[in-house]
Amino acid sequence: MKLLNRSALSVRPTQHFVDWINALEPTVGDDDLALEDVERESTVYLIPEMDTPENLQAFVRERYLEILETELRAWEEDERQWPETLDWALFQRFLCIEHSYLAIDLDDEAALEIAEVDDSMLLETDQD
Repeated sequence: MKLLNRSALSVRPTQHFVDWINALEPTVGDDDLALEDVERESTVYLIPEMDTPENLQAFVRERYLEILETELRAWEEDERQWPETLDWALFQRFLCIEHSYLAIDLDDEAALEIAEVDDSMLLETDQD
């Protein structure tokens, strides 16, 4: 087990986010995604260690647009299909965040690897 010098931010969609996803390709009947389906697709972001709620709030406010765009892009590459205004209010309406002070790596076998995130990585995750 390895303690990482990071905190973690879990980002989960809200029902508003799911409604937006379902509106991308309207379906009939039971083909719409439910919140429970999409919650399984939550993302964990490693962030600098945050020791106070004020520091966390300031950090999220600084980076909310980057997080929001990443979450939208995971479901729809075409930015023309995104909501017209990407602001703090939309972030709060579309996403729930949960902060974990500690990040621990339980994988004793594989070393941590660092790679830049790009659109193709998001698409690969989407198709798995």
